[in-house]
Amino acid sequence: MKKKQDSAKLFTRRAFVIGALQLSFLTILGGRLAWLQVAQGERYKTLSDKNRINIKMLAPSRGQIVDRFGVPLAVNNQNFRVLIVPEQTGDLEKSLRSLQKYIELEEEDIQGALKQASKSAKFVPIEIKDDLSWEDVAKIEVNLPELPGLSVGVGEIRSYPYGVSTAHIVGYVGAVSKTEVGGDPVLSLPGFKIGKTGIEKKFDLEMRGRAGNSHVEVNVVGREVRELNRQNSVVGKRITLTVDGELQRFVQTRLEKEKSASAVVMDAHTGAVYALSSSPGFDPNLFTKGLSATMWEELLADSGHPLTNKAIAGQYPPGSTFKMVTALAALEAGLLTSQKSVFCSGYYEYGSDRFHCWKRGGHGTVNLVSALAESCDTYFYEISTKVGIDRIAAMARKLGLGQKLDFDLKEERPGLVPDKNWKLGHFGEVWRPGETIVAGIGQGYLQTTPLQLAVMTARLVNGGFAVKPWMTGYVGNRPGVDVSWPKMDMNKWHLELIKKGMNRVVNHENGTAFASRIKAPNMSMGGKTGTAQVRRITMQQRLDGVENKDLPWNHRHHALFVGYAPIHKPRYICSVVVEHGGGGSSSAAPIAKELLLEVQRRNPAATVLKPEDGNNIAGMNKAPPRKPRLIR
Repeated sequence: MKKKQDSAKLFTRRAFVIGALQLSFLTILGGRLAWLQVAQGERYKTLSDKNRINIKMLAPSRGQIVDRFGVPLAVNNQNFRVLIVPEQTGDLEKSLRSLQKYIELEEEDIQGALKQASKSAKFVPIEIKDDLSWEDVAKIEVNLPELPGLSVGVGEIRSYPYGVSTAHIVGYVGAVSKTEVGGDPVLSLPGFKIGKTGIEKKFDLEMRGRAGNSHVEVNVVGREVRELNRQNSVVGKRITLTVDGELQRFVQTRLEKEKSASAVVMDAHTGAVYALSSSPGFDPNLFTKGLSATMWEELLADSGHPLTNKAIAGQYPPGSTFKMVTALAALEAGLLTSQKSVFCSGYYEYGSDRFHCWKRGGHGTVNLVSALAESCDTYFYEISTKVGIDRIAAMARKLGLGQKLDFDLKEERPGLVPDKNWKLGHFGEVWRPGETIVAGIGQGYLQTTPLQLAVMTARLVNGGFAVKPWMTGYVGNRPGVDVSWPKMDMNKWHLELIKKGMNRVVNHENGTAFASRIKAPNMSMGGKTGTAQVRRITMQQRLDGVENKDLPWNHRHHALFVGYAPIHKPRYICSVVVEHGGGGSSSAAPIAKELLLEVQRRNPAATVLKPEDGNNIAGMNKAPPRKPRLIR
């Protein structure tokens, strides 16, 4: 009997526990149903048969590029565009044809969209046309029920306020190619563009930013009803350059007077580049909006090579601007003194060969300083045979020639400084003495860029510091470069001797650039002219009186000039190359004079570059403020 009572009590407890659990479960279930129906009913109503949620990726704003004063060089403007999602339209081509009733749509736009759709997933939006007017946007919005799968998107289009002037520096953006699609989902966004050249390419990842997303309720015809949730995109980093935008415009405008030319203006002590120009140029805004095939072919066919940044990728014989290298190599080797004199009769004989000086009657007796001032070839023919090509090549490399300088722009070319091993390795031939003679005056195999020539000049006049050029001051708030440069092992008196010769080139009546001197004493410049032979004038042509100006344009000599200012305290460096411009004294030196005058007037080095300068986007056409402090 007792066992039955115990069993009954145990059953009663079990039943109570089970009942309690069931009641708790039903209470939770009822509460959850009440929450879903009452509190969340409106949210889930949007998931009914006639409505759905679209998740859209939000393209980030590309970071700005600004000059050293915060003046915009690359910005983003609002851009309306029409998009189509292939899976939301029964007949893609039919929807595109319907769109033609409301906006102007070329056949190539339609075919381009169809081609893109064949290569992309059906759910990926495809851009049909951008840069829509407000009237076009209104027509599309009103007629969306008749245009299945279509929508209007608001994006941004890259704009370059300085146009041609900064094209080779800033570069441009373009559509993502098949080979450039990587793991970043933002690259699949319709119309998304990435950097193709210049700073736009170098710092593409930093300026790209990070995509956001938006949960949007759309009705059965695809019209957006409301936005349910949004995670904003992150703006890309701003890039602050050392470039002075207005100086850059000045340089580009001046170079446009020549058929083909390039120039660099930089700081002798910090290496900051204030202007870097190549002419002819191109308008980068054309690339952001889509360049026609005809215009592309015209750019490629232009003999001035507008798409090439000749300031960093043009490679030229340095001509007589190289004579400073030859002289310094001889001085440092102890094979030359300031008193060493040579008699120039108009030519130099080595064995059975005769090497002519540019001055047919000769210069008479010259020493190092006067030989630099008058650019006497004979003087440097003789000392180059004593110093030898290997010493000359080593000095050239020490001064920054024949090598890439780790510059901010990827299009930079290395140039060429030959020596005995180079020739043996490339041609399997020994180096000949005559090749040293022509190399001593910057001819032969030598190839340099305008940027390298500017660096060479800076290292000669800044006290012997191995300065390198740089252009990116800040990426966001991060400094772009350490401007502390190592001291080179060079005798300061040798450098002073070279500077004395460069001074006389411009400021002595016998100097080759005397006509281009700056007469204001506190702004005077020093420098060196150069003429790089492109096509040798034969002996018969000499006898017939043929001169360089009589040759076809593309056979004429290149004109070069490297200079610095002011004389008493060098700060600004300038190199100029005028392709097929004839003589450096007549073509390149006058340009350098104008550029060095302008940079001293603007004095960009007097303003300390700071990251917050990028916030100052006002006063694009105003001269920058002046500050007394100098960057050191």
